[in-house]
Amino acid sequence: MGKNSETRGRQSERMKKATAPLRQTARLRAMLDKREFLELPAVYDPLTARIAEEAGFRTLYNGGFVTGSFSGISEPLLTMTEQIGAAANIAAQVKVPLIMDAGAGWGEPLHTMRTVRECIRNGVAGVHIEDQLFPKRAHYHNYVAHNIPRREYRDKIKLACQQRDRSDPDFVIIARSDACREQGFREAVARVNLAAEVGADMGLIFPRTAQETIRAPKLCKLPLVYVQSRGNRDGRPLYSFKQLEDMGYAGCIDAILAVCVHYHYVTQAMRELKTSGDYRGMSEAQCVAARQGTEDLIGLEEYYAIERATVEHGKRAKTARKKA
Repeated sequence: MGKNSETRGRQSERMKKATAPLRQTARLRAMLDKREFLELPAVYDPLTARIAEEAGFRTLYNGGFVTGSFSGISEPLLTMTEQIGAAANIAAQVKVPLIMDAGAGWGEPLHTMRTVRECIRNGVAGVHIEDQLFPKRAHYHNYVAHNIPRREYRDKIKLACQQRDRSDPDFVIIARSDACREQGFREAVARVNLAAEVGADMGLIFPRTAQETIRAPKLCKLPLVYVQSRGNRDGRPLYSFKQLEDMGYAGCIDAILAVCVHYHYVTQAMRELKTSGDYRGMSEAQCVAARQGTEDLIGLEEYYAIERATVEHGKRAKTARKKA
């Protein structure tokens, strides 16, 4: 290869790098560097994710509860393949970073490292990893936490961060502790601060009172994400994004909203349809708009254009001639 060819080759590679779309991990990392508040609505499928993206959200969250519920099982029964598969399907269909609930990492440090690798390979921009035992128990949903010892938690987060640094340094590791429910607020703070020492990017705990919620960002060494648990039965307070940002939180996961809305309104609609044989909860105009909006979100017009230029080419003209 001549010198001119080599020069053109290098220029071509530089142009490709300059015009290549920014990786979602890099987008998320840039948001953290700018200290942008992360608004994270939980989504469980690509359509719900696109609706949230269309509404203007710049980050999304795929949680274990919503994935499990949408799959008809308890979150602790989800395999790594099922959870990452759901997240991968979402990440492939949106243009904004997706953070995923990685539970307890599906095992010990070695398993957690694989979880991080698989998430990166499948387009996920970040995960939170918790200090609960694996396999998790269904009683987790009944506010019973089974926390592993501090040392084991530290090792799990440390190795997850080492894998991040090897595979994609922009990938975000959120250290989550559920210790508030059993060992108390101070223990949860201590665990997040321990995770900060071994490389975690953000922290997540579950303060149980308004006082704990206010104190947490001041005591934790990591930027904190708050979990908005609508419909919770243990009295955890709810706040708006603005209130949490003013308290010093770096983001908020609205963990349950989409599932609650889905269950509430679909239940109403199905009961009305079964009882009356009809549904009047939406006008015909609203149904037309909803159907059109769905078709727009999945990109049907682009599909139509491709078919008109290929397999459907000329068919409309033939039909028109026959009618004439």
